[in-house]
Amino acid sequence: MFLFLKSLSRSVHNDQEPAEDKHIVTGDGTSTSFTVWRKSLLISCNGFTVINSAGDLVYRVDNYSLHPQQLVLMDSSGKSILTMHRRKKFGVSENWEIYEGENCSKMDASIWSVKKKKKIVEVFNKSVVIAYVLRGRQCLYVIEGCYRSRSCKVMDESRRVMAEIKRKETLIGGISFGEDVFNLVVHFGFDSAFAMALVLLLDQMFS
Repeated sequence: MFLFLKSLSRSVHNDQEPAEDKHIVTGDGTSTSFTVWRKSLLISCNGFTVINSAGDLVYRVDNYSLHPQQLVLMDSSGKSILTMHRRKKFGVSENWEIYEGENCSKMDASIWSVKKKKKIVEVFNKSVVIAYVLRGRQCLYVIEGCYRSRSCKVMDESRRVMAEIKRKETLIGGISFGEDVFNLVVHFGFDSAFAMALVLLLDQMFS
């Protein structure tokens, strides 16, 4: 399986330096691109497998339910990095809290909250806001685009793009890998684990 992962990653990212296999904050003025595979490494389990440009496992998610109340983003060794807890779900409204590590017993200890925007426009449009990312009551990031089309941007208050979800295609022939394999591009100064946590929540909200 890991031979497949290495081949899959290098087919697109062969011109990039490998990212470190840990909590990564891009701080060298460049972007870091990851291949996200919407599949768990465990049999009979749902989740995600994330690899860097060298084909090395960076993050993983293993769920036994399609719509769990809690998601855990782990590093390559299985250590919990971020935990996401579903708070409310009424119709199209859905709220999640993000915690460091596995500690989500104290609901006031969350570091981020992610809220699905109401009255979502289903037709693809890059200007459509689909979710808000808040710290306390302050909105620090917005997510625009269409997750189902694997085309989203995470932008800060000044509308600077911090991370992007993109469809993955081969370098030759423009062959698409489909919806289950896509790219996560993390830009300068943004935490890649946090970016991946947003991907997980978008998948829960819009899949």
